[in-house]
Amino acid sequence: MSLTAADDDTQPGNDPAPETARPMSRRALACVRTLSITILIALLLSFSIEMVARGSVTGALGFLFEPYQPGWTTIAVFALIFLALDAILGRTHQAILIVAPLFLILAFAGHQKAYYLGDPLYPTDFLYARQIVELLPLLVADRPWLAAGMVIASIAGVLLLVFLWRLWLRKLPRLSLGNRVARLIVALPALAFFASIMDYATFSWTRDRLQILPMMWDQKENYAKNGFLLAFALNVPMAKVSAPDGYSEEAIAAAPQPAGAASVPLNRPDIIMVMSESFWDPTQLPGTNITPDPMQHVRELRSGSVFSPEFGGMTANVEFEALTGFSNAFLPYGSIPYQQYVRDRLPSMASFLKSEGYDTLAIHPFEGWFWNRTPVYKAFGFDRFLSAEKLPNMELRGKLVSDAALTERIIAEADAETKPFFLFAVSLQSHGPYEPNRYGNATHTVSTTGGPWAKETILSYAEGIADADKGLLDLVEWAQRRDRPTIVVFFGDHLPPLGPAYVDTGYLENPVPERREAADSMALHRETPLVIWSNDSGSVQSGSISPAFLPLEIFRAAGIQHPYYTDFLGQVREQFRVVERNMLIGADDASTPDWLREPSLPPLIRDFRFLQYDMMFGGQHAAPAYFPEMWPGNERDTPPHGDRIIGFNQFEAEPSAL
Repeated sequence: MSLTAADDDTQPGNDPAPETARPMSRRALACVRTLSITILIALLLSFSIEMVARGSVTGALGFLFEPYQPGWTTIAVFALIFLALDAILGRTHQAILIVAPLFLILAFAGHQKAYYLGDPLYPTDFLYARQIVELLPLLVADRPWLAAGMVIASIAGVLLLVFLWRLWLRKLPRLSLGNRVARLIVALPALAFFASIMDYATFSWTRDRLQILPMMWDQKENYAKNGFLLAFALNVPMAKVSAPDGYSEEAIAAAPQPAGAASVPLNRPDIIMVMSESFWDPTQLPGTNITPDPMQHVRELRSGSVFSPEFGGMTANVEFEALTGFSNAFLPYGSIPYQQYVRDRLPSMASFLKSEGYDTLAIHPFEGWFWNRTPVYKAFGFDRFLSAEKLPNMELRGKLVSDAALTERIIAEADAETKPFFLFAVSLQSHGPYEPNRYGNATHTVSTTGGPWAKETILSYAEGIADADKGLLDLVEWAQRRDRPTIVVFFGDHLPPLGPAYVDTGYLENPVPERREAADSMALHRETPLVIWSNDSGSVQSGSISPAFLPLEIFRAAGIQHPYYTDFLGQVREQFRVVERNMLIGADDASTPDWLREPSLPPLIRDFRFLQYDMMFGGQHAAPAYFPEMWPGNERDTPPHGDRIIGFNQFEAEPSAL
């Protein structure tokens, strides 16, 4: 008998194999087939997500098949997610109906955010999703056909998902209990291990072998190198802010100690601070002429420039620096301190002035939840916040509250004050987008080398700038008639999101600039006009400075002394004028790119970072010397310093903490 015949269990005379052998073989083949399909689905989904997020087929292919990029790690993670979710749902391949739409929508949102704002999608963006919904009417007005297409596509997508879900339930077999348990035993520990290695602040040998390289200092490259899923996961731990190396109570004590105590002049000047939405000089656009000059009065009164940490949006991050004297450079890339970190009392210009007998008032003619301002302003020490809910109906210009109406309200509130006051206002009228014929009664003319759409966009923007400029003039003329000393501060938070108009005129190669540029290019794309004006001495010169130095310049103009805002920040300002996460610019204009990646920081910058961490997350050991107004008598039960994870709604849940 041949070997083949002897081994064939179907031959006569041979004992057949046990009855369970063939079913087990079929089950094994079915398992392999199911796993292969799962991996194929994970591959197709990974490709689709990268194609949507990058806006490029070749970019997606390169990510998946480049050996030094973690494309196959991404596929493996999606396959594990499918295995776990299918086990929970009870049917094979049903998870695709949940996972695919979710991540494709996220990838699309990330692509749009990168296009308009230059930054990828971060997990923390969901903290202000309501703000995006609130701004949808403006976006619809700007691109109605795109909006209509998105609505139609969304409805079609939902109907398709419902149909597929019902079809899946009829066609796909149920998983046995043993199969479901086996899947969970494999998938859940693997996913848990994967989650454990995604803390970018700690080194992981496994993560390194998987070609996952956290590049938190350059998020655009981070998403390009690691792909959408992994880069998004790497940004999840940013809710946890770790203490910088060397931080301790002893390090705070070793920082330069203030030379004197806080003091204010006997006449206590009133201070009005206006952050004008997207205020910038549009005549800087190449080949563009605007008649008449849309910012004539700002140009005449100008003190210098604010070197904004943002471009085209993220107003709250600029506001955070301007009011606290702290810097976004020391916080995780992509974080929004108003949304994530301000949950308890925090030193600010308002908290100090309030301790000195000032009335403190904030005004913004939009809802108080926007950028979480209502609890943040309370934490900063403002007595009152007049948001849209607390303001009377105000005149609109276009679809938003006019700068003229805001100026009238500022003057009315100031006239009603009987005590020295600090008033901080944020305008709304010039918020983008800048659709053609936004106002309908244009008073300016524009000539430009850009196309017709760019011309109309620039005209709409210039009209808003002219209105803001007129608002500043009204404030200055009102202050000139006052008997009380008055400081008026006016600045733009960031350049406007003009999008294609930048490209059409040749100002930018893309709708948004790169995050990392040479110092002169960054200045061109970040500097906004700044006015610091006193009715006693006129304009006060400041140069180009980070918003974190605004409290220093304002208090100096008002004759106010403070251990942190004028003493410590004054020492920092003598050496540096811009502290931005990708660029450090000295008082002598010498620039240091990527300075946070250096093995050691300049001593004053290191101490700046220590003090900020100490007050925001640490033991607040700096309070008695640097911020005595926060706790009169320097008596306070302080928590131990170290890492703290900030809960999102803690501030509202524990109002007694204020």
